Amino acid sequence: MKRLTALILALTAALPSQAAAGLAPPAADPARPAPTAPSAVASAPSVIDFRAALQPIDGFGFSMAFQRADLLHGARGLGPAKRREVLDLLFSKDKGAGLSILRLGIGSSTDRVYDHMPTILPADPGGPDAPPAYVWDGWDGGQVWLAKEAKAYGVERFYADAWSAPAFMKTNGSENDGGELLPAWRQAYANYLVQYVKFYQREGIGITDLGFTNEPDWKATYASMRFTPQQAVDLLKVLGPTVRASGLKTQLVCCDAAGWDRQVAYTEAIEADPAADKAVRTISGHRYSGPTSVRQPTDKHVWMSEWSPDGTTWNENWDDGSGYDGLTVAADIQNTLTTGNANAYVYWTGASLGTTRGLIQLANPGDDYRVSKRYWALAAFSRFIRPGAVRVPVTNADPALQVTAFRNGDGSRVIEILNTAATERSAAFSLRGGHDRHPQGYVTDQTRSITPADIVSTHGTTLTAKLAPRALTTIVLD
Repeated sequence: MKRLTALILALTAALPSQAAAGLAPPAADPARPAPTAPSAVASAPSVIDFRAALQPIDGFGFSMAFQRADLLHGARGLGPAKRREVLDLLFSKDKGAGLSILRLGIGSSTDRVYDHMPTILPADPGGPDAPPAYVWDGWDGGQVWLAKEAKAYGVERFYADAWSAPAFMKTNGSENDGGELLPAWRQAYANYLVQYVKFYQREGIGITDLGFTNEPDWKATYASMRFTPQQAVDLLKVLGPTVRASGLKTQLVCCDAAGWDRQVAYTEAIEADPAADKAVRTISGHRYSGPTSVRQPTDKHVWMSEWSPDGTTWNENWDDGSGYDGLTVAADIQNTLTTGNANAYVYWTGASLGTTRGLIQLANPGDDYRVSKRYWALAAFSRFIRPGAVRVPVTNADPALQVTAFRNGDGSRVIEILNTAATERSAAFSLRGGHDRHPQGYVTDQTRSITPADIVSTHGTTLTAKLAPRALTTIVLD
């Protein structure tokens, strides 16, 4: 019997463990609770190394294109007091999200009720070489007013992006339904984009980032324009020198592909062409085709420049399994910053009407608004992780937790923990690079919205946190 027992033990020891075999536990699905015991504790502390640095963070932002800025200004009845409350929610670092990137829409004249942006070149001047007759109303669908408000709150990044060239520059003669830019109009289109930036400069707004295309890989019934990767490169070789010759400090962004995975082909084409590579500062992509699963093949800064979850109704819930609740957005931010190694996260729209997938719903009509948990998910990151921060390495011992950590330029440190389990978790973190005797904890879930909570303690360089189920916990260390 002893010999048999010894043989069994020897065979068992020879079998590879999951870790040794490279079979790591599957990643937690935020929509499916992990089977855990109450107050489960990870077998070993996680490690957060604040001494090291991964990618820098340019900021978090949103768009109010297609006349949505005009809605916020009061086009449907929102009064001055409520307007200021919404502006505080979007831009204030103390009262709201402190969002730091404003994405502006360049020219489009679709006929839907609020999907309309005035164009600065409404008519064909008579050919690509004819002198253009630009017009400027100083309002730009409310975007000039909103940009000035954003600047007053301290916003410094203004990203202007074109959904389409003017209709007469395109193969289909329409700003809608795709179509391509006619090669003969490349220089005229580049001049048009530069003039738009100059108009904003006249208004006191410096456009820091400029894009010439939105979702070039997808044909939409509204304003849209197709580019292949090679066509995008060809335009960049015209637009880059045009921007440099203008004397503007604006830098180019490309290419806002509808799918993050499909953006890879555009990124590769830019990297392979020296002139295009020189023209572009920032690579950008959307993630409507699926979650971020790869990094863009570039050493440039990379922005996730538009996304909002699917859904046909306004949703204010944190965790209802719909896929367009607050927890979904929190999980997407974590994944985009880690798997995608993104330097910025720009949500689609800040505020709109009706069944909007935006962060805030404006009354239609009326002097009121409602706030979604999607807003609070984004705000939990953007309020505390400021432009110029860097993401730092995290070794996470608990697969039920999605953990990211950041070091701000002022030395403050931030830890974001999304507990995907259906039960409370206790987690320990070994902090490298300083500790804090007075950490601040905030919880966001169905009943709390960045609500202070006494859930964090420190002992030396070890931080322990009690994590609510299906909740986002933000920890701030000064």
